[in-house]
Amino acid sequence: MSSPLRFIQLSIAAAIATIVLKMGAWWVTGSVGLLSDALESFVNLAGASFALWMIAIARTPADADHPFGHGKAEYFSSGFEGILIFGAALAILATAVERFLNPQPLAQVDIGLVFSAISTAINFLVARTLFRAAKEHQSVALDGDARHLMTDVWTSVGVIGAVAIVAITGWLWLDPLIAAGVGLNILREGTRLVRGSAQGLMDQSLPPEDLDRARTALDSFAANGIRYANIKTRLAGHQRFLSVDIRVPGEWSVRMGHTWLDRIETALGQALPGLHVVTHLEPDDAPGARRPQPPTQA
Repeated sequence: MSSPLRFIQLSIAAAIATIVLKMGAWWVTGSVGLLSDALESFVNLAGASFALWMIAIARTPADADHPFGHGKAEYFSSGFEGILIFGAALAILATAVERFLNPQPLAQVDIGLVFSAISTAINFLVARTLFRAAKEHQSVALDGDARHLMTDVWTSVGVIGAVAIVAITGWLWLDPLIAAGVGLNILREGTRLVRGSAQGLMDQSLPPEDLDRARTALDSFAANGIRYANIKTRLAGHQRFLSVDIRVPGEWSVRMGHTWLDRIETALGQALPGLHVVTHLEPDDAPGARRPQPPTQA
């Protein structure tokens, strides 16, 4: 399994390559639509660089000052990238307004579109790679970077098509209109990233599919007279936490109860690898509660 840092380094390399290509496309054509696409790549580079730092912090082992680890550092990455997007969007919109008021003809559109198409293909391949890595490593930072890159891909596809139309029709007003559309689109993506970052910092619960797997593992012990209540979960970047009250027949010994707790925590860890589990033992005096035999010691 490759380290998440490797994938962020890949994203940084891709951002540098696409900046060179997109700035070249803007330089030879003079299109503000292509310029807006290039500005978004600068945001990709800054966001990926900050994500590299945050992922390194998030993977730092727990210490005395941070006994639950540093997983939440990844949320700062997606929030920072969202704020950068806001700034880029405003710059793009301002440029679009200026060019709309003072339209200029485009030059060497064919060369510019080739540069832009190559950079778009690079971003698409890297985004797909980051999506897979984000799922594998449960990384908020990788997922945020992948989503931003994919937004950039669709933006670039639209820009390429529209700039080609400008070259064919001579409708110069369409070029700044394209840039304004890019600005509004990435503004929407920035809002989504900032919202997701805020939710993570406020201890968002595990997704429903993870919670269902945890409940299935807990339900498997019902036949042994064991019930559960007050299940709570939270996410902290790539880290997942669960606490739950385990209710057992009141006449059980402490040793027997904790032996079953060990089994329950193992089952939860198998259902959700890497899960941090805290269990609390309580007596269950419900009528008819079973008294199973103590589990066989390994």
